[in-house]
Amino acid sequence: MTREQYIADHAALFWYTPESKKKDISDSLLVETILNYGTMDDVKALFSLMGIDKVAKVFFSAKGRQKANYFPQIYNFFTLVFNRYVPQCNPERQTS
Repeated sequence: MTREQYIADHAALFWYTPESKKKDISDSLLVETILNYGTMDDVKALFSLMGIDKVAKVFFSAKGRQKANYFPQIYNFFTLVFNRYVPQCNPERQTS
């Protein structure tokens, strides 16, 4: 599945984005939208499309207002998931 097909399959989540701009959706917007509003099947498909490492890097690169765009429960859950499966992607994680 291509990125464009994935976005088209989840077009309802990007209702506010004009059709002509959907091809320009950034990785950060894609990850934020799918993690916040998608199902676990959507998340698994996102991991297959982008790779869990890249999704984790995009997730942890969110700072300030971008970080606040994630629902608190979602941010906590995926922080735990990514720390468990790709801990090297979290620059704030303390390693002993």
